[in-house]
Amino acid sequence: MKVYRIKKNAEFRIVYKRGRSFSNNLLVLYTYRNKKGVNRLGISISKRVGKSVERNRIKRLIKEICRLNIENIKTGYDLVFIARNLSNGKSYAEIDNSIKNLIKKAGLYNK
Repeated sequence: MKVYRIKKNAEFRIVYKRGRSFSNNLLVLYTYRNKKGVNRLGISISKRVGKSVERNRIKRLIKEICRLNIENIKTGYDLVFIARNLSNGKSYAEIDNSIKNLIKKAGLYNK
């Protein structure tokens, strides 16, 4: 299944305003039920997290982890991940555990 992206600022603001938030030490997850029947992914990383190389690496890791786990996530939700400063320099496994933990907290994990 394809991972659809949230790109417009207005879409991010709707998720922030109307959605629910869940957090751990590496990431914050905002979820909002959409009426599209597909999951959409948005990623927000502040410049405080690090230089562009580090920020892009974190974005790539989050996108890849979501792509591999899309079948295990309930459909019909907008998911926005916000990276915290501590996520800089973390391994794939640590970010993977963090994302799975947040999805389970939100009650969106199928397995």
